[in-house]
Amino acid sequence: MKKQQIILFFSILIVFACQRKQFSKFVVVDETDKTESIEQIIEIDSVWAGHPVDFCLYTHKTRQYIAYYNANRNMVVGQRNLDEDKFDLHILPPTFREEAGGTSTVLGWDGHNYITIGIDKNGYIHVSGNVHANPLTYFRSTKPNDISTLEQVFEMIGTEEKRTTYPRFMVTKEGDFLYNYRDGGSGNGKEIYNIYNSETKTWKRFFDEPLTDGLGLMSAYQTQPTLLKDGWYHMYWVWRDTPDCSTNHDLSYMKSSDLKKWYNAFGEPVELPASPDKKLLIVDPIPVKGGIINLAAKMVLDDKNKPVFTYHKYDSDGNIQLYTAQIQDNKWIFKQVTNWDYRWEFSGMGTMIFELNLKNFTKRADGKYEIDYWHIKYGDGTILLNDKFEGIGKTLKSDIFGKDMKFEGTFPGLIVQSINDLGKTQDDDIRYVLKWETLSNNRDKPRQKPWPKSSRLILYKLKKA
Repeated sequence: MKKQQIILFFSILIVFACQRKQFSKFVVVDETDKTESIEQIIEIDSVWAGHPVDFCLYTHKTRQYIAYYNANRNMVVGQRNLDEDKFDLHILPPTFREEAGGTSTVLGWDGHNYITIGIDKNGYIHVSGNVHANPLTYFRSTKPNDISTLEQVFEMIGTEEKRTTYPRFMVTKEGDFLYNYRDGGSGNGKEIYNIYNSETKTWKRFFDEPLTDGLGLMSAYQTQPTLLKDGWYHMYWVWRDTPDCSTNHDLSYMKSSDLKKWYNAFGEPVELPASPDKKLLIVDPIPVKGGIINLAAKMVLDDKNKPVFTYHKYDSDGNIQLYTAQIQDNKWIFKQVTNWDYRWEFSGMGTMIFELNLKNFTKRADGKYEIDYWHIKYGDGTILLNDKFEGIGKTLKSDIFGKDMKFEGTFPGLIVQSINDLGKTQDDDIRYVLKWETLSNNRDKPRQKPWPKSSRLILYKLKKA
């Protein structure tokens, strides 16, 4: 008995020592003192609160543009000079799909139907939105920097414009103005890019082929090509077989220096379109029902300008976890960085209520990396990684908006919505955020009344403390 007690005693000591050793390696970086102060508040309008759909905020040089749906669900575009405290607002002529060739400026119940803004090199304003497998809905101003002259343009090219989704504008490093969208539906789509001629005010195809093409079998949910510090454009995506969100699979990636010639992560050339049969583009071959959803991934470049990803998928026990993927010895290496005891089981059609939100993946000034997330069970958090992308601790951060931003609504179920600036301010310490309140997603289906009253749409100017 005495011998067993001695063995038990030393076993406890060993376990305690291991725990102390692990605890001593756990790094906590306290950055709660890095806050933002509210420098300016502009109340803009009353907006629809029955369900969320993304609005647009775009700061361009000395002006600022917004686009949103008002309390009557009409599409509104606004602008102001940055030294002004009020927006000039213009309601686009209300049109319904039955009377406007399938286009519409009135929001229904679809959470996909966001609005976006672009400015070409001559200052003309371009607006697109309110589409989910609908005909192109696009407006262009007839005068530079003047939203009051926005007019609807029913065609850009005239082909592959009847079932458009996810419209986005883009300016290349050469200054070319692009517009891209998905042609087709979820599970059967291809990504189309157009380029604008600012002199003739006409569009033409930028690529001879689609950038991505699911070959009639699936569609890509992809990022826009993003120019990073290495001077290359990087983009990544997941494939999805059907409108059922559980059929996402195969996190994939490619890069280009000029948007014309594309390569995989190892420098091997890729012939467009990127398609599911090009296995050299796959980062992690996550299977259908494997725990990844539309663009549930973020990317940074490591010290050698190689892409590194963080994303979520199921572990061997079926729980949802965060992972990293990095290149070592000319192959992808995967590391699990969380050990959560929770399974997010997602499936079905329509805009979802997320139970895990991968917010950001960034490199710190000290060479470490951070993953910001929100989890329905574990809340907000920031995981701290070393330069080998191993979890070494956490970062404590203050409220992103600061303590002065108030929740206003009293209707049961309201949540705060916010949109960051698509543009860039001239002062790196200043940023702008749009904020409003709505009910949560309802799978793009109408809600029974009662509905909440309209919400205030507010612009916040924030400054780093």
